[in-house]
Amino acid sequence: MKNIPILMYHSIAKVPKDSVMRSLHVPPSRFALQMSILKTLGYTGLSLKDLQPYLEGKKKGKVVGITFDDGYRNNLTEALPILSKNGFTATCYLISNKLGHYNDWDEDKGIARNELMTITEAQDWLNAGMDIGAHSEHHIDLTNCDHQTLEQEVLQSKHSLETTFDYDIEHFCYPYGLYNNQVLDTVKNAGFITATTMKRGRSEPMTNTMLELPRIPVVHHTLPHLFLMKCFTKYEDKRG
Repeated sequence: MKNIPILMYHSIAKVPKDSVMRSLHVPPSRFALQMSILKTLGYTGLSLKDLQPYLEGKKKGKVVGITFDDGYRNNLTEALPILSKNGFTATCYLISNKLGHYNDWDEDKGIARNELMTITEAQDWLNAGMDIGAHSEHHIDLTNCDHQTLEQEVLQSKHSLETTFDYDIEHFCYPYGLYNNQVLDTVKNAGFITATTMKRGRSEPMTNTMLELPRIPVVHHTLPHLFLMKCFTKYEDKRG
């Protein structure tokens, strides 16, 4: 069974060349080209909700997972029309206590302010057939907090999002990609089916643990030839 690429995006926006961490922003035109490439090659982009049976080996097909970390407003305004045009779905990992706010966890790094979806905007994302997952309550390092805080960040993020949107939250994403056995156990006990990491590589159906799924980072400089290498060769598998 073929390995499945799960793409990791953050912000879909065109930003100045001198922007701090410009790599986090993929220009809308480049994102549109990447989705067009997948479509042309016969692949379907899927949310983690829709990808789950493929990861479990229950379905086979030419599929690619599409994920967005943090829940930026531009995921809705820029990425959604492109996804919908291609008939794709995607998962957006929301920070439950930051809806309608901005990326304040990046301020000390000099990264520019980037608005996050409001509750209404996240509901629009859902109404368009997309999926949401949890990215903790406050976007903190879950490996560097006490047990009570860890449980609050994981369990409350799930409960809060489920209550707000009346939607089952079954997919988690570790903030900063950081986790350990205690974090894994907490995520598992909270009832999450999958959890995505920042480990690089493609997922092997029925092989990778569903709570430690690797992903393929797609960044500003991921030009078409590199995008193809990342998705369809062992390029990323060797970097995990």
